[in-house]
Amino acid sequence: QVQLVESGGGLVQPGGSPRLSCTASESISSIDIMGWYRQAPGRQRELVATLASGGWTNIADSVKGRFTIARDNAKNTVSLQMNSLKPEDTGIYYCYAKAFSWTGNGSWGQGTQVTVSS
Repeated sequence: QVQLVESGGGLVQPGGSPRLSCTASESISSIDIMGWYRQAPGRQRELVATLASGGWTNIADSVKGRFTIARDNAKNTVSLQMNSLKPEDTGIYYCYAKAFSWTGNGSWGQGTQVTVSS
């Protein structure tokens, strides 16, 4: 299955607007679902946003209106533009990919830490 590498995390002030990027090791044009999950300290991993190859999106209520997901099949990337960050957005952000033809639950990146603090 595809290998995923995230970038763009770090320490961000409240209200900041960082952009996360995930690069896949191979073409994503045939991958049905790509997206982002996050895990805050002491909490379970949760969905942030997913984007299907047909354009359908699933965005968590907690980030709706602030985060935007996009995929670039030509560059084999999926990005997460985060605006108006809040301290509760702190966590490890994981890139995710799933093709319906794959066995198993899909592929995950190693994660990138986002810390929102002044």
